[in-house]
Formats: sequence, structure tokens, C-alpha cells
Amino acid sequence: MTHPLLDKHRTTLDGALQAIATRGYWSPYPESPKPYGDNAMEDGKQRVVARLGKRFALDQPGTTGWKATDRSPYGVSIDVEYPVCSVESLVTAAERAMRGWQKLGVDGRTGVCLEILARLNKASFEIAHAVMLTTGQGPMMAFQAGGPHAQDRGLEAVAYAFREMSFVPGQARWEKPQGKNPPLLMEKQYEVVGRGVALVIGCATFPTWNTYPGLFAALATGNPVLVKPHPASALSAAISVEIARAVLREQGLDPNLVQLAAVDKAATEALVKHPAVKSIDFTGGPAFGRWLLDNAGGKQVYAELAGVNNIVIESTDNYKGMLRNLAFTLSLYSGQMCTTTKALLVSADGIQTDQGEKSFDQVATDLGRAIDKLLADPGTATAVLGAIQSPETLKRIEDAPHLAAVVLPSRKVQHPEFPQAEIRTPVLLKTRAEQQQVYMQERFGPIASVVAVQGGWHELVSLSERIVREQGALTVGVYSTKQEVIDAMVEATQRAGVALSINLTSGVFVNQSAAFSDYHGTGANPAANASYSDSAFVANRFRVIQRRVHLPLPHPPAA
Repeated sequence: MTHPLLDKHRTTLDGALQAIATRGYWSPYPESPKPYGDNAMEDGKQRVVARLGKRFALDQPGTTGWKATDRSPYGVSIDVEYPVCSVESLVTAAERAMRGWQKLGVDGRTGVCLEILARLNKASFEIAHAVMLTTGQGPMMAFQAGGPHAQDRGLEAVAYAFREMSFVPGQARWEKPQGKNPPLLMEKQYEVVGRGVALVIGCATFPTWNTYPGLFAALATGNPVLVKPHPASALSAAISVEIARAVLREQGLDPNLVQLAAVDKAATEALVKHPAVKSIDFTGGPAFGRWLLDNAGGKQVYAELAGVNNIVIESTDNYKGMLRNLAFTLSLYSGQMCTTTKALLVSADGIQTDQGEKSFDQVATDLGRAIDKLLADPGTATAVLGAIQSPETLKRIEDAPHLAAVVLPSRKVQHPEFPQAEIRTPVLLKTRAEQQQVYMQERFGPIASVVAVQGGWHELVSLSERIVREQGALTVGVYSTKQEVIDAMVEATQRAGVALSINLTSGVFVNQSAAFSDYHGTGANPAANASYSDSAFVANRFRVIQRRVHLPLPHPPAA
């Protein structure tokens, strides 16, 4: 008999299982606001407003104090205080909660995870407003990326976890023939168990999209989870934890299975090294990421770090479409995405297009004009760009003109609703391939370089591959009318281990990743050691424990 919550959400689970097998478009969570109701957006906003300036009570054990950490790029005072709990109290409570979670079994755990996701979906606009205020994303992006798309990624992890765990039978009858002697008979039972406490470390720019995969992969496979949000973007993570804890309570389970770890850097490092913590998920900067990989002490670490995403522009039969697509790619959320293109590799001799031959300088200039045209209307600009999340990114924008020749300078955009918002258009540079210090590192934010590469298309492909091998990348693109160039890029990206987008000129962009269809990251280059999502993302989070017992031999039939 299956768990009632699994029965309730069976259609959703079946759809997700089908989607990860076929990789076509599918989502159970609408990305359009309309299905959520006419007042959903305003209601969600007001629920967040009601939280501002107050304590976020979660009833977690071991609370030693309260601390407000969020910072709004829109200039809004958030001042929400989160419970500060000691490392030992978090770990002890998590281990205690794990016992009941284990007894629930695969079906029960999956059903509860699906119920949490359904509740998160109902709260999409509350979570979205929290995401918007703390990350600087525009309202629609905050709703989609922070709500339905993040939930899609969480559900994808649950589907993979359920599939992998379901491959393990609950029991087996083992019968080994012994020739003329009676056979050996045994009953064997197998139980899927979690490995231990999971630590999920969130990032500042996508606090739900980059948190839900690890959270639900660990939870579904039987592990308690400590959600450690980025201090600047804690509110949406806290709301998510609150919802998860409410569902657990309703099911008679210990809510400390999911806890908010609003801890400082020293406590985070202590958690990383704690012997009870068995897995760690991390998305963020390379400095802490490298420390994490060096100091995790053999724990299972799923890390997404930095990379230099690049695009090869060899030729195109849709010059205007290419420029429009690239302009949006470089502008979306002010380039504050781990998938945003940073280097555009163009032949120094120019390219062939449907509008005739274009010189290298003309390509760079026209791309700058396309960005300017896209962002000419202030309403469009604020919606597309959002706000700059951190002072460090602002500093990088200010310093960028000292690196190379400026094709398009960054300018400040005034937001009519948030006068203190720090909104900047992209800065576009142009440089030569030999000036590696300009483009061979990630400069997080709206900073990109058009790179002049001497030689033919072979040199373009070779440089793209070298960038990925040495610096890592989550996305690579190519524009070419020649099949031999496309074939060479396919081979190069397979060798380097990175996803490739080919001739994108319409409504899909290289920095977008669709759950159930696109693998976000490959784990095959320095930018990330894991993928959202695949079997490897979940399978090492659980173990199978068996028990066996001899069975009595059947009595021979009476004579």
C-alpha cells in the first residue's frame, strides 16, 4: 500500500518520470501568473511586507539569538531577523529527525516531498517578492526563476531520486541449488537509507533555483537537511524552510528534518567539517568553493563554481536575429547569472552574414547598438536588467573600462518605484585573443568582451575549447552557416565537457536552462562537478542496507 501523499501527487510524479526519460517540454507548475488568481501577486507581496522588520520564528531548537542579514539592491529595508542556532543543536536535531524519516520509506518520503513542492507552488508570489527584494531580479524573472522554475528543478531531483531508489527491491527470495543436497534458502531484505546530515549552501542571486535541487535530492533520499542561505538573500530560503516544516508537522514527522542554518562564516566552516555532515551542495564564488573542496574531508560535495561562458561567431544567415539574441543574453538580470556569456570570439578578419561581410569592429559596434536599442525604454530596461545585487559587482563594472577598449559604456538607469536601486546597463569591451587577462576569467555581472581571434575558424574553435578546459563553463554557443564548423564545435564541446547552443536567433537564449530537458552543468569541466539533474546527482546520497535470514526447507510431500 502506497503512502496517501504519493497517491495524491502520483500524476505529478508520473509526469516528471516521463519527462526525465523523454527530455521534452513539461512542467506541472505554471510559469504564467494567470492560473494563480487575479490577486495572487499582490497577496504574495503583502505577505512579504508583513514580515519586514520582524523576527522569523521557526521554533528551531538551540536558538541562541537573532540576526538580520538580508540586503536589498532595490534599497528596501528588510530587517527580518532569523534564529541563530548553534552548530551542535542543528546537527543533533537533524540526526534525531532522521530516524522517523527513515521509517517512512521511499514512497512516503517521495509523497511528502511532492506535497512540500505543491505548497511552495501555492506560495510562488510570496517567494517571488522575497527573491526580487533580495536579489535585484525583475518581478517577472523573480516569479518564474524563484517560483515555478525552481520548483521544477526540485521536482526533477525528486523524480531522479525516486527512480534510482525504486531500482532497489524491498526483498528477495534467494535459493541456491546444492546438487543432490537440499537447496540453500534465504530471505533477503533491502532498505534504502540516507547517508546523514546534508548541508545546502545557497547563493545570493538565485536563492531558490540553486537551493531546491540539493534540498530535495537530499531529502527524498532519506537525509535531514540544513539550509544555509546566503546572508544577503535569506528571506526566500526561510519561507521555503517554513513551508517544509509545516508539511512535516502535519504528517506527524519531526520538523527539524529541515532547518534554517542562518549561521556566520565560522559556523558554516564548522558545519562543513562536522563528522555528521555527509553531503554538501554549494553554488557560489570560486574562493569559498575551492576552500570547500579542499576542506570537506572526503564528504560528497556537489559544487557549482565560476566559469567563462563563451560564444564562437564564425558566420550567420540571420545577423539581426543573432544580435537581438545576444543583446538579451548579455542584458538579462544584468549578467548576474552563472550561464551568461562573458567572451564572444570573432575572427579578426570579420564574418560573413546575410547582410554581407561584417568586419570585427562592425560586429562589436552593432552588438553594442543592439544592446542600446533593447534597453532604450526605461520600463523595458528595469524589467530586463533588474538591479545589481552586490557592491562587488558594481565595483567590477566601474573598473571594466580600464581593461580594454570600450565598445559600449555602462550607464545607470533610474527605477520609477525604487529610486535607490542600483541598475546598470552592460559594459561591452573589445580586445585581442592574446590579451588573455581581459577575458580569461569570469567577471560576474554585466561585463562581456568581444575577442578578435587571428586565423580561420579552427582557431576560434580551439580557443573556445581551451577556455572551457582551463576556466570551465556552463554554456557555450556557436553561430555558423558551415556544417564543418558546427561539427567541430560539437566535438570540441564534447571533449571539454560543456553544453552547446547552435545558431540561437529567436526566443531561446544560451543562458536559459529548462528543467526536465536541459542538464544544467555537466560535472565534466572546472565550472561544476555535478549536474542539475541526473542520476549521479542523487544516487550517491543514499545507501542500501540489507539483512538476510535462512528459511526452513519445505517438507517433502507425505507418501
